[in-house]
Amino acid sequence: MQAIRINGKDKFGEFSYVLSKPTGKNFDTEFVPQLTPQQMLKLGVFGGEYFADMPSDLPAKWFAKAKLSKEYDVKFNYFEVKASQPLQVWIDKGWIRAEYDPRGWFQWYCRYYLGRRITEYDAWQIQRFKNMHRHISQLQNACSVGDLNCRPRQRQALLHWAYDSRKL
Repeated sequence: MQAIRINGKDKFGEFSYVLSKPTGKNFDTEFVPQLTPQQMLKLGVFGGEYFADMPSDLPAKWFAKAKLSKEYDVKFNYFEVKASQPLQVWIDKGWIRAEYDPRGWFQWYCRYYLGRRITEYDAWQIQRFKNMHRHISQLQNACSVGDLNCRPRQRQALLHWAYDSRKL
């Protein structure tokens, strides 16, 4: 694949990055998401607010059936519960590296899915993804398989990290 430079501007300012891998392929072997970004947006994540402005660097088709809202609303989450903290909390705790992805992990995942690779940064984000796996064990220990009413906040949080908690 020939590298493609993406340039643009959104509510966070100007951005530029290079896509060097094919879309949806050549992921790190440690990174095995169960949902694509498009699937996540369709299911309902982040109270619908995360990408309500539909960033121009992401495929328009991802937003065709996305559950979006100009303001955070639990009705736009698959489990209809609040399972996230405001963006400012993530910034204050150092969980967002604004020089790459000012919106955080999901923006990283979208760009990674499209083919962007930044070795050290990707490793950090993949480790964060893997750290969420502990919530799967907690659900499995506390809930019957298929009981979607058991621990809905934890299930919603897992959806935010591309784990399909509906199957647990």
